[in-house]
Amino acid sequence: MTTGDLVNIHPTELKFPCKFFFFFRLVDLIPPLGFISLFFTFSILNSNWTVVWVACGFGEVELKKQSSCSMQLTNKTTTQCVAFKVKTTNPRKYCVRPNTGVVLPGDSCNVTVTMQAQKEAPLDMQCKDKFLVQTVVVPDGTTSKEVLAEMFDKEAGRVIEDFKLRVVYIPANPPSPVPEGSEEGNSPMASLNEIGSQTASLFDDVSRTFEETNEKSSEAWSMISKLTEEKTFATQQSQKLRLELEMLRKKSSKKQSGGHSLVLMLLVGLLGCVIGYILNRI
Repeated sequence: MTTGDLVNIHPTELKFPCKFFFFFRLVDLIPPLGFISLFFTFSILNSNWTVVWVACGFGEVELKKQSSCSMQLTNKTTTQCVAFKVKTTNPRKYCVRPNTGVVLPGDSCNVTVTMQAQKEAPLDMQCKDKFLVQTVVVPDGTTSKEVLAEMFDKEAGRVIEDFKLRVVYIPANPPSPVPEGSEEGNSPMASLNEIGSQTASLFDDVSRTFEETNEKSSEAWSMISKLTEEKTFATQQSQKLRLELEMLRKKSSKKQSGGHSLVLMLLVGLLGCVIGYILNRI
């Protein structure tokens, strides 16, 4: 509770719900009597080593959905009326109703703060938005409509009280607390044993999955190796066939050039005979 000379404000933080998700992660194998703590820690004990599993969590603001919280202002005085005004560093994100008003002596007023639907969640789930509640004494009979911004100017002789409130995110559905063993027949050691057995079962399932994954991975690598060898062999055969084809083309071109030479010689000889015959006739 935030308190001043004029009013009390409860709560001291504006809390908006968000969803939290948890996932388990194997941290390490440590010797007996060792201990690791991060969020929530579960361990399996045997004769030599401790297998440590850690549940890590992260939050998510409920997107496209409005979220509201309220705060209560209580007038501590018995004879004075107190006016208030609520400001925020992000007025587009929040709607405050009422954002101004008058609290009668000894009376209270509830203020509702609504966070508008968000399009995207903050990366680190940390909210930097803040609210400022200002209060000042006003004359009796002052109504909420008569509360003006000028009333909160810090002029000479006017006492203004300022209260700063920050915004935090809380789990939308917080887990129920673990009983401390007050029920009959249950003890903390029994609860630890139960957790240990559940974690052991989880560890066995993960180990089995890991082994199956290794087997499938080895099969995949052998198949890849076999395909690679077949590809290399096919490439070599293709190069060999290409060389043979080039050799056949060269031989064919040589034969064609030799045939052309013989025909040319025959034509020249025949032409010479014809010319000689004609000359003899003349």
